[in-house]
Amino acid sequence: MEMVNMIIDGGKFKVPKNFTILEATRIAGVKVPTLCNHPELRPEGNCRVCVVEVKGARSLVASCVYPVSEGMVVNTNSPAIREARRMVVELLLANHPQDCLSCQRNLHCELQTIAAEVGVRQVRFDGEKKNYPLDNSNPSLVRDQNKCIVCGRCIRACSERQGVHVYSFANRGFNTTVVPAFNQGLDKVSCTYCGQCASVCPTGAIVIKDDTAPVWQALANPAKHVVVQTAPAVRVALGEALGMPPGSVVTGKMVAALKRLGFSKVFDTNFSADLTIMEEGAEFLDRLKNGGTLPMITSCSPGWVNFAELFYPDLLDHLSTAKSPQQMFGALVKTYYAEQAKLDPANVISVSIMPCTAKKAEAIRTEMCASGYRDVDYVLTTTELAKMIQEAGIDFHFLAEENYDDPMGIATGAGVIFGASGGVMEAALRTVSELITGEELECIDFKDVRGLKGVKEATLDIGGTEVRVAVVHTLLNARKIMDKIRAGEANYHFIEIMACPGGCIGGGGQPISMTNDFRQKRIDGIYECDTKSTIRKSHLNPAIKELYTSWLGEPLGEKSHKLLHTHYHQQYRD
Repeated sequence: MEMVNMIIDGGKFKVPKNFTILEATRIAGVKVPTLCNHPELRPEGNCRVCVVEVKGARSLVASCVYPVSEGMVVNTNSPAIREARRMVVELLLANHPQDCLSCQRNLHCELQTIAAEVGVRQVRFDGEKKNYPLDNSNPSLVRDQNKCIVCGRCIRACSERQGVHVYSFANRGFNTTVVPAFNQGLDKVSCTYCGQCASVCPTGAIVIKDDTAPVWQALANPAKHVVVQTAPAVRVALGEALGMPPGSVVTGKMVAALKRLGFSKVFDTNFSADLTIMEEGAEFLDRLKNGGTLPMITSCSPGWVNFAELFYPDLLDHLSTAKSPQQMFGALVKTYYAEQAKLDPANVISVSIMPCTAKKAEAIRTEMCASGYRDVDYVLTTTELAKMIQEAGIDFHFLAEENYDDPMGIATGAGVIFGASGGVMEAALRTVSELITGEELECIDFKDVRGLKGVKEATLDIGGTEVRVAVVHTLLNARKIMDKIRAGEANYHFIEIMACPGGCIGGGGQPISMTNDFRQKRIDGIYECDTKSTIRKSHLNPAIKELYTSWLGEPLGEKSHKLLHTHYHQQYRD
């Protein structure tokens, strides 16, 4: 790599020639404040908070977009720089709503943090406040343009990361804002509700819709039996939301906290992830043997399902008809569990804790009521659960670990890896391989489908049958693979697609992080859970075996098809 010599605050450094000044200052151990910049998105230099002095330049420059050069001399700390940064932040605050204490992003707001860091102690300007209506039109996200600082991060995340292009700049000058097409609500445009825009927004301009109030109300109602399920990826991120390192496995503490909150039963979505493998695996084998539509594509990610219904309605036959683990679980709670516990399903409230904002939209789909009731009543994200734990005054760090309740708390390592990109594929291969061959696998770790590469491919010999698979994460990569299928160029049998980067561990409902390796740490936590599991294959889960033997029948049977499978339809929006 070609390097250049430069001086930063009097120190001499060698940095890569393709670096910006901002990247170079980090090597020099200097923290330059930024607002519009994000480590995973293209720099644009919108906010000008990151200004520095470059010897020979006529004015201060935005370090996030200014390239380094041989012999460059940079100063990051002078009276002029400090005053310029304070001025920029003061001007933003002058037009910003003064409701920090009640804002969802209070204490987690980058504008708030940077105001403190650059030394803003008063706002010398009385700016005109914006008065845009709140966009509360969809079940997953809330947009408040009055809090938008026009950094453009949401635009870049939606286009660069997801390839959906919902947002764009509108108007000019003070009236510049970020809006969907024709300034419509998110329910009227081609939004998949993945929440990646909210995960990069530095303020409270785009936040997760808060559903904690009705859950608190249900928990306080003695006539209601409130059960909760927790998704695989939540156990490696909840601790992070409560001050622990990324990737901390907090399963037992999470269960204990949920019981302290008052849930009647605490169950594990991993149980229905194992069930998903049984149904989806049987469906794949049926398609493979009987000439069904291939490649078959997973249907666990609701953001991905929305994307397919919006942009690829002609290819919906490729999606597995198996419901997501969340919805399978919800259907069983109102039927199987209610019968076993001798409860009236009308008095059972089903709550799920998910890493995903699109799960909120999935739960209210009209077809998700095969039990005769709404399968999942309320969906809370990881960060909403953290909020509830804090509101209840629970000291999470000192909780003694507790176990999930039976029977829907029994799960395998195959269920937990659903939380990482490649996990659904690997779990399916562990089961499908043994069902085809009738022999126990010598190695159940399919490492070719793991990792953070956008598109992963593998060819496997399963009992003499060559099976070609692909694993895809982010909707931008999903578009690439779907275009190949549409063009007849996708030579695969089975494809896993997850809407969010890294899979569910990077969902829009997870704690916001600006560190480079937080996804990998969460993935490491997921696989730690898998390797420590006593049982690591879905078809060996004793609770799943009992479910089929005593109540459900067989995979793809009449009862399972009614409760555990669904259909898709073209969405007409925008």
